[in-house]
Parts: sequence; C-alpha cells; structure tokens
Amino acid sequence: MAPRRSPGGPGGAALQATDRTPAKLSPLELRLIPDCLWHGAEAYGFAGELWTCQRVAGVIQQEFGVRYSRSQVSRLLKGLGWTPQMPITRAVQRDEAAIAQWRAEVWPQVRRQARLEHKTLLFIDESGFYLLPGVVKTYAPRGLTPVLYEWQSHDHLGVMAGLSSRGRVWSLVRQETLAGQHTIAFLLHVLRLAGPKLLILWDRSPIHRAADVGAFLAEPLARQVHVEWLPPYAPELNPVEGMWEHLKHVELRNQACGDLEELHMELHLALARLRQKPHLFTSFFQGAGLIP
Repeated sequence: MAPRRSPGGPGGAALQATDRTPAKLSPLELRLIPDCLWHGAEAYGFAGELWTCQRVAGVIQQEFGVRYSRSQVSRLLKGLGWTPQMPITRAVQRDEAAIAQWRAEVWPQVRRQARLEHKTLLFIDESGFYLLPGVVKTYAPRGLTPVLYEWQSHDHLGVMAGLSSRGRVWSLVRQETLAGQHTIAFLLHVLRLAGPKLLILWDRSPIHRAADVGAFLAEPLARQVHVEWLPPYAPELNPVEGMWEHLKHVELRNQACGDLEELHMELHLALARLRQKPHLFTSFFQGAGLIP
C-alpha cells in the first residue's frame, strides 16, 4: 500500500521537505492493521516471529506512511483486541490432520465406548514438581521488587495423575523419577478405588510402553482395562496438562519449599483444594478441546 501524499498548496511543499505525515489512520486503515500483522513479523524482514510496539510502528509507517510512537501503538493494538501473549510451542513433527481427526472422530467413539461398557474414562499423565516455585506477578511497593528465596536444586517429586471424565482425580507421588513400576502401582491404586473397568487414554511415554506395564495389562486383574493412545506430539489433547498448569501456577504459585517433604505436603493440600472446585475439571477438558 502506497504511503499517503502530502497535501498540495503552498504548505504542501514545506510538509514534504520536512517529511511530516498525518498522525492518524482512517477507520479503513485501522481495520487493515490486523491483516498486515497476521502475515507475521518475518514477512516484514524481522528476525523471529515477535511483534513489539516498535516493530508494529515500523509496519504502520511502511504500509500507510503514518508515524506512531510506541505508546500510541500500544493503545492502538489494545483497541484492536491484540494483547501481549506467551506463544505456545508446537513440535515440527506433529501431524495436525491426525490430531484434528482424533479430536473429531476418535474421541467421540471413545466416550461412547466408555458409556456403553460402563467404564471409567481416565486420562493419565506425569509431571515433575521441583523445589523451584512457579513464579507469578505479585503486588509490591513501586521500586521495591520483591525477592523470592528458593532452593536452586534439581530435586523433585515425580507425580502421576489420572483425571476422569466425571471430574475425579487420582494421584501417585514419589521422591524420584517415575518408571514402569510406578505406572503399575498407580494402575493398581486406581483399580482398587474406581473398579476394574477402565478406559485409559495416555501418550506413548516410555513408562507407559515398558515391558512390565504390558505384562501387567495382560494379567487377569487388568483384563477389563482398555488402553487408547493419544496422537504423538499432542500434549494439549490431555486435560491433565491443564491440571498441572493450574497446580503449579495457581495453587502453588510463588510457593518456595525448603525440602521435598514440605513440597509433598503442599502438593497434597493443593490437590485437596482442587478436588473442591469441580468447575475447574470441566475447564481442563474444554481447554483440551474435548467435551467431558
């Protein structure tokens, strides 16, 4: 789009000489800004897909010949509904078509199977909880940045959790990295509490595909347990991921623990609080694009 021309007449030459341009976009030009930005920052020669107010100001000047300050651009973007956001990373190896098909076709079939066979539909996932706290913003006097003291250690809790479609949560916590035997221990725990009829959905983690786990699932005790594999490189399909995010950055936000025993206790309390908020489980499923 060509830059605007300076107005004619005696004053026009002076405006051209000083390269001054109008300081306001028309309503039509404002509506075109999101279309420009959707092409991505790299399309305009910038390094990395990163939009800053300074970069957007450069695009506005390039496309429309109008100069804006960074503060003006900030207000303009806010008015257009654009806000600062943390990008979501995705593996290059993802098969987007297969993931979309799983969500649209396989998931409804799995739900139907669980209902017809009266099975507990259970999503399972694992995560590490470290002594390093999940840091979030907090209020403090201007100029006095609060300090959060933490144990900078790789010590962590290995946590496995199962979230049912009816909003029930089961968990297993160990002060070590989880392995196949922990998967078996967790399944035994769930079988005792939820009954023998399970329909499990999980990823192809090595601790799910371990030989001893396969042998356990072939035993008579687990004969009514059915396993459904999630598509590769698609963690967002598992609603337990949303639960991890909530535990780390809401329930345990800015929680600095002195040792693993204290962290274990705080995690136990956080899970207890979570179980009292059934509406959150629906949001975890909705965040995964699934209907619970």
